[in-house]
Amino acid sequence: MSEGSRVRLDRWLWAARFFKTRALAAAAIGGGKVAVGGARAKRAKLLAVGDRLRIRRGPFEYSVVVRALSEHRGPPAAAAALYVEDAEGKRLREHLAEQLRVAPSLRYEGKGRPTKRERREIEKLRGE
Repeated sequence: MSEGSRVRLDRWLWAARFFKTRALAAAAIGGGKVAVGGARAKRAKLLAVGDRLRIRRGPFEYSVVVRALSEHRGPPAAAAALYVEDAEGKRLREHLAEQLRVAPSLRYEGKGRPTKRERREIEKLRGE
């Protein structure tokens, strides 16, 4: 695209591969997960080169500066060339990912109903 052109925010987020579909990008923007220049934006907001974006996806937050514009989704290498990420934000996100990876899982590890043998052991423990 030419230097003077502008692209819709939802379309750019999809082209830069932050979201898998434009509908997901629009939902994130509508939910306040994306800020342009520190302010909440609408999905039709026109982006220009040099705009600062803050994108929250799950527990992670990306702080990027728009380096190029595109309305078409391309390969990941081309998508990565559309923006430059703050080094501090990247370091914090990687640190959080490491903490989440090391944290113990809080989900139920049982396999459903107890077997007859397990039921007998439970009854023995209860004193029945």
